[in-house]
Amino acid sequence: MYQSMKGMLAKANAEGYAVMAINAFNLETARGVIAAAEEMNAPIIIDLLQDHVKAYFDCDILTVPIIKMAQAAHVPVAINLDHGHDIAHLKRCLQEGFSSVMCDASALSPEENARVTRGVVELAQIYGASVEAEVGHMGCAVGEDAHFTDYAMYTDPDVAIAFIKETGVDCLAVSYGSTHGDYPEGYVPTFHFDIVEKIKAATGAPLVLHGGSGAGDENMRRSVEVGINKINVGTDYMIVQREFVAKTLAENPDYDYPQLCEDSWRAGIDTIKHYIELSGSYGKA
Repeated sequence: MYQSMKGMLAKANAEGYAVMAINAFNLETARGVIAAAEEMNAPIIIDLLQDHVKAYFDCDILTVPIIKMAQAAHVPVAINLDHGHDIAHLKRCLQEGFSSVMCDASALSPEENARVTRGVVELAQIYGASVEAEVGHMGCAVGEDAHFTDYAMYTDPDVAIAFIKETGVDCLAVSYGSTHGDYPEGYVPTFHFDIVEKIKAATGAPLVLHGGSGAGDENMRRSVEVGINKINVGTDYMIVQREFVAKTLAENPDYDYPQLCEDSWRAGIDTIKHYIELSGSYGKA
């Protein structure tokens, strides 16, 4: 069942759980996301990072086959453009059939972020699509400019509350302790749940946790308790596939390549299922 995020997040908000949004970047990884959701009878969101879409398979090639897989699924499936900072490309994704988009103007001033986001919300309504946005700007744990989220990047609850009321977004990503990418081994971030609690109490809106990989099971459970309704995970899904490929080729360098591609996405299913359990969305389709 192919849907936008709007309905599934409204249900999650009303019933007190979160929907997992798993980053995919091709047909195989998208297939793994849907397969895991079907095994758990859970709603699911396929997050397609804009940078990946532009670098690998653009929206005019990638979208229709994934939509067909979503339509054939027996659980609700949304396709969401993750971190859509190129607004012209975001518009193309809506035209190609994305059911949801994230307008990421979080690097701009709060006023400019709201102005840009409001325009995307108005456009998305024409396509029956939902819109996610972000207030606050979390860091990353990998790459040249890697740094953990620091105090200056945390979401200001008062700004977020005004933003939701002004823009009419369907959900809002907030920065309260997590970081994109892979944390150092053994590191568990400190979450400031009071940020989420204040925004939730004032707006009742569906809120989003980015950087769910490595955040820690207890942080994840508590996030759902205080009002998070969408949780993004990408790194953990990709790492387990990478490790499967490395181990398999080390043991058998002549492993059949088509079978390797097939088996690698299957290796990631248990990771997705674990997060579905943590989010409380198991059996909620």
